[in-house]
Amino acid sequence: MSIETLHTDHAPKAIGPYAQAVKANGFLFTAGQIPLHPVSMEIVEGDVAAQTEQVLANLSAVLAEAGVTWNDVVKTTCFLRTMDDFVAFNTVYARVLGEARPARSTVAVAGLPRNVSVEVELVAALPLR
Repeated sequence: MSIETLHTDHAPKAIGPYAQAVKANGFLFTAGQIPLHPVSMEIVEGDVAAQTEQVLANLSAVLAEAGVTWNDVVKTTCFLRTMDDFVAFNTVYARVLGEARPARSTVAVAGLPRNVSVEVELVAALPLR
């Protein structure tokens, strides 16, 4: 099995000892993305909807770098600071993903990096070569 790390400048660089994403066995596994702007590396201001927009834009950039789209995503794991944000999060998520319907888990957690409201990670199927 070969493992390849992936990096794009259109998503925030890793802020710890991990990769933005890893390709392995025909799949793309992303690190959790928080609402960091990829250029300024600052947290996007605003509510959970604004933060979700940035998180999904970051993941879209990683998907594009891997040559796939949201239609290739098979699983997302979504972390919210509070389930009170679920409706606002879900509205943005549904719009961005369009017709894509990956399996999904959404959980509330005690805390997220840099005290953000949302973090999302995903697994996508890579095209057969």
